[in-house]
Amino acid sequence: MDLRSAAGTPTALGPYPPRRAARRPDRRREIVADRLDQRRLMIACDLGRAALMLSLPVAALVGQLTLPFLYVVVGLGGVLTVLFTVAYKSLLPRLVPTDLLVDGNAKLTISQDAAELLGPTVSGALIGLVGAARTFLTNGLAFLVSALTLILIREAPVRREPAPRVPLTVELTDRLGFIRRQPILVSILACTTWSNFWVMASASIEVTFLVRELDATPVQVGLVFSVSAVGGLVVRVLASRLSAWLGSARVIWVAMAAPGPFYLLMPLARPGWGVLLYGVGLAASSANAVLFNVAAMSYRQRITPPAILGRVNAAFLWICFGVIPLGALTGGALGTALGLRGALWVCVLGTWAARLFVVCSPLRRMRDMPPIGQAAGHGPHRAGGS
Repeated sequence: MDLRSAAGTPTALGPYPPRRAARRPDRRREIVADRLDQRRLMIACDLGRAALMLSLPVAALVGQLTLPFLYVVVGLGGVLTVLFTVAYKSLLPRLVPTDLLVDGNAKLTISQDAAELLGPTVSGALIGLVGAARTFLTNGLAFLVSALTLILIREAPVRREPAPRVPLTVELTDRLGFIRRQPILVSILACTTWSNFWVMASASIEVTFLVRELDATPVQVGLVFSVSAVGGLVVRVLASRLSAWLGSARVIWVAMAAPGPFYLLMPLARPGWGVLLYGVGLAASSANAVLFNVAAMSYRQRITPPAILGRVNAAFLWICFGVIPLGALTGGALGTALGLRGALWVCVLGTWAARLFVVCSPLRRMRDMPPIGQAAGHGPHRAGGS
């Protein structure tokens, strides 16, 4: 198929952003992640997902691999993945000292991105060698290895006091009440949500823009995304050093503000070697996303009481990921109404505007995160220059 025809129209591609997709957590599952031991919950999720993956080649072997069966496997796998994601974001503060949270989150991001980078290549090779159904055997084994590594973790035992039974509505609103009382968390949530919206708007039209406006070949499109990966990779390696140099609180708003001018290179890109300008702008966006997410996640883990950390993490995921389909649809609509280049200008300026939520917050007057247990914006902090 010709790449130009595969690129589709902006409106048609809007609902199908090519990257950065994620599942929204169910609000009842986040309570489970708080009430149960997170490590054991993650092990159970891994074992469950392994069983689901291993069931696929077995079903194929007996001739029962049908679409309804696949729907059940995907649905149950999605539930377990949501539980696992919320739990692992809440477990890290129990395993590393608070002053190493940024470094720990950065290393988790590196391993996750490495798996996402190598996974499609390995799976493609395996499908060619042994077929699609048998390839799920390796998926199942990978989940078993993950469960084993979690079993081998040695952590200090955590005494869990019996939690009083309260209505579900109270459990669900508890996390939002905590966030509302923290001005910085509100600013970070607004910044992340606004940024996600416009990033997904631009992502929904970027391949179409590269192919139709810049006449990019498949090789050039691949090169653009390879260049963009460099920004995130470099920042992942340097995240802890940048946090120490800039300040663990200041780095949050600097990560949003500093790369912004490079975003403008994306709509300024032209055919030929000028297409690499798009890659440079995308690399700046990748660097921004990695540094901001690592720093903001570390801040949230530091100030949130462990008893509700799972719910607070899931609240962030629920709201931030909830705007993704709306952003994708908006990108497609803007591409149709303004043209691809005009739509891209709106998207990159909208993305950069997200910085205002954190630049104009109490973070602007802070250098480092508050001592553990002190509410953001309410306790003493180490002042830093601006």
